[in-house]
Amino acid sequence: MISHYIEARRDLKRKLQNREKVFGAWISFGHPSIADIFARSGVDFVAIDMEHSTINQAEAQRIIAACQEQRVPCLPRPVSHGNEMIKPLLDSGADGMIIPMVGTSEELNRVAALCKFPTQGKRSFGLSRGQGYGFDFDEYVKTWNETSPFIIQIESKEGVDNIETLAAHQDVDGVMIGPYDLSGSLGVPGQINHPLVTEAASKVIKACAQYGKSCGTQLVSVDQQSIEQAFASGYTFVILSSDLFLLWKWGEQTRKLIAELKPPSPL
Repeated sequence: MISHYIEARRDLKRKLQNREKVFGAWISFGHPSIADIFARSGVDFVAIDMEHSTINQAEAQRIIAACQEQRVPCLPRPVSHGNEMIKPLLDSGADGMIIPMVGTSEELNRVAALCKFPTQGKRSFGLSRGQGYGFDFDEYVKTWNETSPFIIQIESKEGVDNIETLAAHQDVDGVMIGPYDLSGSLGVPGQINHPLVTEAASKVIKACAQYGKSCGTQLVSVDQQSIEQAFASGYTFVILSSDLFLLWKWGEQTRKLIAELKPPSPL
C-alpha cells in the first residue's frame, strides 16, 4: 500500500517542479468525512489547516488516512515551525508540508531540515503510521526526500523582500501567498485586492517563475472566472476554497434568502 502513497506524492512533487496546473482543497474542520469528500473531487492534494483551526494531531492522522485512501496526497500546515508539531505529522503519514509565515532564509533552512532525512536534513528516524509501523520503513526512508513536496507560505513584507533567496532554496517545490496575513503586514488588513497586496504578490509570482518554482494562492469563492484569472496572473496552483469558506458563504447566502422570504414580524 505504501507504494501507492509514494507514487501519489512523487506525482504531486513532479507537477509542482514542472510548474503544471495544480488544484488543492483546504480543510479546517476535523472530521475525516470532509477529507474523503474533498479527495474524491479531483483535486491534486488536500491541505490541513492546523494553524487557524482546532484540528489536533490525532484528527490530522485520520484526515491524512482518508485522503490517502483515495490516493490523494495530504499536506498539513502546522501551527508553528517547531519540531514538536512537524515531526508527529510527518510520522503520522503526511505526504509533505505547507510551512506558514516564512520570512527569512534562516527560518527556511531550519524548518526544511526538520522535514528531510539526513544527510539532506535533520529529521529523526522513527516508526509510526508513515513508516507502516515498521513494515515499510526501508522504502519510506529511501524515497522520502525525493518524493515529499515542500511548500512555503509568503505572508509578510519581510517574506516578499526576501523572496528571491527563498524561492532559490533547493528544498522548496512551491511558494504559496497568504493574502490575508500579507495584507495585514502591509497595513491594509483584509483588503486582499489592495494595490499594495497585488504588487507584493506580483513580485512573488515573478521570483517563482525566475527560479522555476510553483506559485500558488487560495480562492475564497470558486468559479471558472476566478480560477482562470488566477492562472492568468501567473499562479500555477490554486487552493479551491475550504470547508470553512464554503460553509461561511452558504451561511451568508442563506441568511440573506431567509431575510427576504420570511414575513415581517408583527409589531
